[in-house]
Amino acid sequence: MKTILAKTILVKNKYPQYWFGTDYNINLYRGCHHGCIYCDSRSECYQNDEFGTVKVKENALDLLQKELPKKRSKGVVGLGAMSDTYNAYEKQLQITRNTLKLLRDYHFGVSIETKSDLVVRDIDLLLDIKKYNDVIVKFTITTSHDELSKIIEPHVCLSSKRFEAMKTLSDAGIFTGVLLHPILPFITDDEENIKQIVYLAYIHGAKFIHTYFGVTLRDRQRDYFYQQLDFHFPGLKEKYIKRYGGRYQCFSKNKKHLEYIFQKECQKYGLLYKMEDIIKAYQTKEHIEQLTLF
Repeated sequence: MKTILAKTILVKNKYPQYWFGTDYNINLYRGCHHGCIYCDSRSECYQNDEFGTVKVKENALDLLQKELPKKRSKGVVGLGAMSDTYNAYEKQLQITRNTLKLLRDYHFGVSIETKSDLVVRDIDLLLDIKKYNDVIVKFTITTSHDELSKIIEPHVCLSSKRFEAMKTLSDAGIFTGVLLHPILPFITDDEENIKQIVYLAYIHGAKFIHTYFGVTLRDRQRDYFYQQLDFHFPGLKEKYIKRYGGRYQCFSKNKKHLEYIFQKECQKYGLLYKMEDIIKAYQTKEHIEQLTLF
């Protein structure tokens, strides 16, 4: 782990309607050690040549203390979009936990994306935030099979552990659900996997599932993904090259059928899956405008 200084920490989201209604984004850490073979954050456009090394923004809390009071809109703050805010160092450093305390104190909402069950540690703060603003927690789950999750997400808690954490949050009254992102062609794009994830989400208290029926690939992200395919799934890289070439969006060849199955299963269990419906369901508080004297 390394430490870095940030110039700013709270970034305005120009298009909140496209991603769970988040008004601001915060990345408390730079880089990730989850080792997911498909991670888009390895791409060159993010300018992180050491993505596998977690770097802590050591002045993040000081910056937040200064920036939060200046925001007129007490909107929803997104955590974990680029690098999981619940990495292995968070258990000791508690930067995410202290950030939640600040969001609570200044009455901001929070939208969390994670692959870690460590988020259950902060239920008390999430419930405090919920008194004044909106809270949503999204668990990224790509496969219902723990053994496969060990391969494609090698340093993350198992899918079953994420479902258990989801149940704990849901039972506590937190609006939670699944990010079924990505769906990997030839690996996780089968009907059985989709049905099982929807069912497991339902019995573990999820309110929604949002998905994308493929994976995005570009530059060094694609290179790393193909290296991992050669190691874990010999011969599969050639199928990707033949079908997708240099395309960025690599949709499953079963996309239409999987969409039909997915929507049918979600409707069966009463799970939301459209972005606008998810936002409408969890955003129940009015985001207060802070008025200044001058």
